Amino acid sequence: MMNLIARTLQKIILTLGVIFLGTFSVSSFAQMSIEITGVGQSLYPIAVMRFKDENKLPTNITDIIRQDLARSGYFKNTENGNAAESDDGTPNYKSWAARGADALVVGSVVQKGDQYEIHYKLFDIRKSLSLGGLNLTSSADNLRSVAHKIADDIVMKLLGERGIFSTRLSYVIKDGKRYRLVISDADGQNIRNAMASGDPIISPSWSPDGKKVAYVSFEDRKPVIYVHELATGRRISLSNQKGNNSAPAWSPDGKKLAISLSKDGNTQIYGINADGTGLHRLTRGNTIDTEPQYSPDGRFIYFTSDRGGNPQIYRMSSEGEQAEGAKRVSFKQGFVTSPRISPDGKYLAYIANVGGAYRLYILNLATGDSQALTDGTSDESPSFAANGKYVLYSTKVGGKRVLAAVSVDGNSKQVLSIPGSDVRQPSWGPFMD
Repeated sequence: MMNLIARTLQKIILTLGVIFLGTFSVSSFAQMSIEITGVGQSLYPIAVMRFKDENKLPTNITDIIRQDLARSGYFKNTENGNAAESDDGTPNYKSWAARGADALVVGSVVQKGDQYEIHYKLFDIRKSLSLGGLNLTSSADNLRSVAHKIADDIVMKLLGERGIFSTRLSYVIKDGKRYRLVISDADGQNIRNAMASGDPIISPSWSPDGKKVAYVSFEDRKPVIYVHELATGRRISLSNQKGNNSAPAWSPDGKKLAISLSKDGNTQIYGINADGTGLHRLTRGNTIDTEPQYSPDGRFIYFTSDRGGNPQIYRMSSEGEQAEGAKRVSFKQGFVTSPRISPDGKYLAYIANVGGAYRLYILNLATGDSQALTDGTSDESPSFAANGKYVLYSTKVGGKRVLAAVSVDGNSKQVLSIPGSDVRQPSWGPFMD
């Protein structure tokens, strides 16, 4: 039995998670298709009017804003024609209220040479109040970013929380025998290649500042950990020790990573500086310890271990197990892997094997209560959004691997797929300040 568990964990180590292409290149492959299901009934009715003179733009920003708000699971668009405005541009609040809108978005576009000035305003219809807006300047190739910023501003002004539409995703696309590590917008669109390889690429992990991605590549016929600087395409070999090098995870300050190595026998957890120096061992067990994840405050590392028989999730000091031992934190299921901590440190997302089905769960660390977020059978690689409201993961639909996102209450679900391709190993990037 123990040999079976060890083999299973070793497979997890190798499946968490090249020909260098330099800086980003825009993919010519099909973009993501998005299917949204299960949103709640109590949605905020908002009218996002088509921006004036938007036909001058090569990218339709009104549709992107509407789609962002719909994907949030909080809004429904009620745009249904124009309503009268006063001479100073103030909307007719009574008219919009009669049309069922609680908020109104209006905007305009002014082209100046090869630049576009985008102006937007937000109105609270219920309170008959202007909430201000944004004036943004953009080149043609940055218009999606402008639309995401506007959607983020709407969420902040109406809901009082930070939007995640300007964050980014990283994931791996498998086309036949080729693998591509790509970066995209949070909606899965605007896909850009970071690298491609005939060998597997796994375990992408964002640096806290969103400027680098660590990952594992098999291009040398063994798993090696690299750190890739996205703006320049420069990369370093972070760890190329004997045996397996796997599961990189950044510390909150971005100065170091926790990684899993088998260089001394069974896979154990090590710490290493972000420049590849200062390698030191953090666990010293006789079983397998892997999949480290820092807590948001940097004090602890959560990890998967089979030290109790079956794989479960444990927590230790970020200084190492020798500091104060390791504490088991998962008890509800018999086989648990892939710990991911929410940005506020209150929740743990993980994958549990229940009756042969690998399913995404979420655990309240304060109460110990857990619940399944999906009814899937082959979920893997969970990753929290920067605001902690959603979990991104990989699953299977129609025999193909796709990305999916679910709200932490399980009510709102999305499937992001690329026709003809397997999509896997997702990681949701941080807020970009």
